[in-house]
Amino acid sequence: MCFDSFCGDVRAPGDERAAKEKIPRQQLGDTALVTLVQQRTFNYFWKFAHPVSGLAPERTTTPDTVTIGGSGFGVMAILVGIERKFITRDEGLDRMLKIVNFLLKADHYHGIWPHWMHGATGKTVPFSRRDDGGDLVESAFMWQGLLCVRQYFDRDVPKERELRDKIGWMWSEAEWSWYTQGGQDVLYWHWSPNQGWAMNHAVRGYNECLIAYVLAASSPTYPVSPRVYHQGWAVNNYFLNGRQYYGITLPLGFPYGGPLFFAHYSFLGLDPRGLKDQYADYWEQNKAHTLINRQYCIDNPKQFKGYGPDCWGLTASDNHEFYNAHSPTNDLGVITPTAALSSFPYTPEYSMQAMRYFYDKLGDRLWGEYGFYDAFNETVNWFDYQYLAIDQGPIVVMIENYRSGLLWRLFMSCPEVKTGLRRLGFSSPSL
Repeated sequence: MCFDSFCGDVRAPGDERAAKEKIPRQQLGDTALVTLVQQRTFNYFWKFAHPVSGLAPERTTTPDTVTIGGSGFGVMAILVGIERKFITRDEGLDRMLKIVNFLLKADHYHGIWPHWMHGATGKTVPFSRRDDGGDLVESAFMWQGLLCVRQYFDRDVPKERELRDKIGWMWSEAEWSWYTQGGQDVLYWHWSPNQGWAMNHAVRGYNECLIAYVLAASSPTYPVSPRVYHQGWAVNNYFLNGRQYYGITLPLGFPYGGPLFFAHYSFLGLDPRGLKDQYADYWEQNKAHTLINRQYCIDNPKQFKGYGPDCWGLTASDNHEFYNAHSPTNDLGVITPTAALSSFPYTPEYSMQAMRYFYDKLGDRLWGEYGFYDAFNETVNWFDYQYLAIDQGPIVVMIENYRSGLLWRLFMSCPEVKTGLRRLGFSSPSL
């Protein structure tokens, strides 16, 4: 799992309100509210971006430490900002050139970036004592975004050509095959020049890492074989499921589906509509996962305060103790707005109900400068005061995919991605 925020600053429940600035809320219709949520959340990646790199800080309490995965979601959010006219195309283009020029010079390990880096220097900030090198999955999230950027800025003008060329150079230099640890039939998450393969974390499904295998198979220069996908990703005790929960069949994954970010991170660009391989229909997988997660909150077996049809969504986030990957089998009473809001494509009516509850009922306790704060627990009267890039990005992008299909259309238009998906045996209307 992708625990992107172990190192966050979490205060005691009584301390957060002093850290919050009350943001006036308007009475809005549904469409206006959806746009406002997108715009406020987008501003995390626009206004709060690091001034040197343009990348997204890990969270609001770590402004100098930028995150590669969350910034990958952020570059997709910038495209949404252009389309929704929050910024101009030229403003977005200039920001993307800043980001790409920074990434060209930043630390990388066989073309793969670290999980965290210093926002002014591009030097690696270790995620843990042994995790001080390349992070394949976080880099996959960045590549998902950069390929969308390359497809979006398609005009025959010098600055857009420059941006496309620089993304192409980095893309061709990303050594996905290196991360098979000497040619094994599985991808490995981490490699470090100091620690080697000491983390030894094989990437096996089912979880948020599908995009890493799709991109590894799509690489124009360092691709992995289909066998790596079928023998590595798909061979695991937690891959196939097929059981029913609340009368809903779940094709893949953990009991009850696990945290909801599994249905989001890989699918910000990878279009699940009609996407199938020999293992699953990925639209049905993600919709079932979302409905099970919501139904669990309605059932509310632990009787936590606030849970119900309008207040649902368990995923990885801050909590009143620290940080955790919340799910029906790891329920601490914590609702995380990104869970329901990033599920808009799968459950638009239910996600809208949740948005209205968060905005209308919880109000200033949950709403701030960059939209909804990361998480809350009504049972212990705890409301976070922070924002996390990895949770903010999917809100903007998945709402847009529901509204216009923008990022799905861009990513699936990549010729290399089409080749990679075909190599792995996928079918899709986009192919």
